[in-house]
Amino acid sequence: MPGDAGVMAAKDVLGRAGEDRAAAHLIAVGFTVLDRNWRAPGGEIDIVAREGDEVVVVEVKTRTSVAYGHPLEAVSAVKLARLWRLAYAWRRAHAGELRGAALRVDAIAVIGADPATGAIEHLRDLR
Repeated sequence: MPGDAGVMAAKDVLGRAGEDRAAAHLIAVGFTVLDRNWRAPGGEIDIVAREGDEVVVVEVKTRTSVAYGHPLEAVSAVKLARLWRLAYAWRRAHAGELRGAALRVDAIAVIGADPATGAIEHLRDLR
């Protein structure tokens, strides 16, 4: 039945698998994952990670193909502005442990029928 809490839509399953793949990618290239699916009144951050002295908010977009456009095209100016607001909110909520850390927003696209083996594209420092 639509709306049942225990049943995830196929797009949600795909999105969760893409986020798992993106988190594994970040760890493999030296990031430390600090938080996942952090929610605030203004929205949700997929992944919060640390790279060196920077706290990195990562938006993950997962698609089975680019037939309807590249997944990173979905990161509009409005979405980017929301991500920055959420990044500042996350930092305020964790101020004690991350004093002085710079903020950055990245985006990761996971493309493929199986997110576990699909292609990864990582764009850094979106403004």
